[in-house]
Amino acid sequence: MSRVAVHAEQYAAVEADQVFAVLTDWPRHAEWMPFTRAEGGRAVGEEIKGWTGVGPVGFLDTMVITEWLTGRRVVVRHTGRLVRGDAWFEVTPVGAGCRVLWVERVDLPLGVLGRAGWIVGGPVIRMFMKLGLRRLAQVAER
Repeated sequence: MSRVAVHAEQYAAVEADQVFAVLTDWPRHAEWMPFTRAEGGRAVGEEIKGWTGVGPVGFLDTMVITEWLTGRRVVVRHTGRLVRGDAWFEVTPVGAGCRVLWVERVDLPLGVLGRAGWIVGGPVIRMFMKLGLRRLAQVAER
């Protein structure tokens, strides 16, 4: 199995605590992350369930929170059948606003086929991550 990493970042013109509050309000993910809805906990050891897809076509992404630093950082371990690996969000104060960093380190399934698929899928995933963070900043700034 191969591990790959992808990340995106975005500046938000509001305080870090405000962005973190929207970011970790899992049901609000549908407001800023395309094709995704989520629910779950807010403490280390608690589970998050995310559904990515359109209607009934998609996949369930289960995660366990492994680190929670209120207002600054949340780390999860992907535990689902399709997505495995680690991910984190960091919110860092910058001037009057903040920088939001989203990192995914995932294990590719399907061996060579998974690695070949990443050549196409990786840039698409990064594009959606960037779009999501841009929308997160807009939601938090309202």
